[in-house]
Amino acid sequence: MAELERTAEIVAYYRALDERAVLRHYFRHEDEEGGCWYIEAAPDRGELIVLKQAELTSAGQLHRYSWEHLEDERGGLTDQAIDPEEDPLEGISAEEFQRVWNR
Repeated sequence: MAELERTAEIVAYYRALDERAVLRHYFRHEDEEGGCWYIEAAPDRGELIVLKQAELTSAGQLHRYSWEHLEDERGGLTDQAIDPEEDPLEGISAEEFQRVWNR
């Protein structure tokens, strides 16, 4: 029961942030396996919180994570804030992110 309550709290947090966030940041990151991660993030309490992330694998499979789909057998929405100064991320346009997300 506690795990269900915790999951509900997590979903509520990400949903509320997604619904109220005005400023969004978009990034891309290529991984060692030839896949590419696309990230939409918003500031909250001095950190950049990932709201949506999409993994496009080297085989062309797309996996999407957000408050509506936190995780599956492949992976899940990161619970770690990102830091563009330290993380190996490339800034991209909102249009590029949406093109992949809506694929």
